[in-house]
Amino acid sequence: MVTAAMVKELRERTGAGMMECKKALAHTDGDMEKAVAYLRERGLAAAAKKASRVAAEGLVEAYIHGGGRIGVLVEVNCETDFVAKTDDYKALCKDIAMQIAAAKPEYVRREEVPTEQIEKEKEILRNQALNEGKPAKIVDKMVEGRVEKFYKEICLLEQPFIKNPDVTVQQMITEAVAKIGENINVRRFVRFELGEGLAKRQDDFASEVMAEINK
Repeated sequence: MVTAAMVKELRERTGAGMMECKKALAHTDGDMEKAVAYLRERGLAAAAKKASRVAAEGLVEAYIHGGGRIGVLVEVNCETDFVAKTDDYKALCKDIAMQIAAAKPEYVRREEVPTEQIEKEKEILRNQALNEGKPAKIVDKMVEGRVEKFYKEICLLEQPFIKNPDVTVQQMITEAVAKIGENINVRRFVRFELGEGLAKRQDDFASEVMAEINK
């Protein structure tokens, strides 16, 4: 039997509507964990369908760390001004800005990485593999694997999410799409670090941001 308390718990855990929670619990014979998985699967499927919809509203979120030592501006788009004003959306934008501050991505997505940069990285990685004494016949496979790792380091959407490294930033955004109900797209960002490029003592600002997040 599905009780009001069970529906309430499922709503709190998933953010889904009351009727959706009730249907999920009925579908899974009252099994809470199966109901959570059921709603998550349905939500992510719906989120995939929303990915092609135009997202031209949203926010430009700012994050300043350490009294002005790191600054981030990021444009995150959604479909309506109404959603852009919600607490959930604002929290998402802040998380993305803090991710950029802590993880120092260079691009939003891999399609933005210049071909010449990738080719240069491949050459470096290939020489590294050969210098490690790896057989030439497996070097190309090793290089491809290391290039994938390189993408995960420099592309925002492919980085592990700082608050939950088990998911990528893209997966975190996709789950937000399922919850919020609109397409969400990170369009662009800029990150400033005090004294970047100048000769100075080495400060690990990224670790400071992570420490602030984990307080």
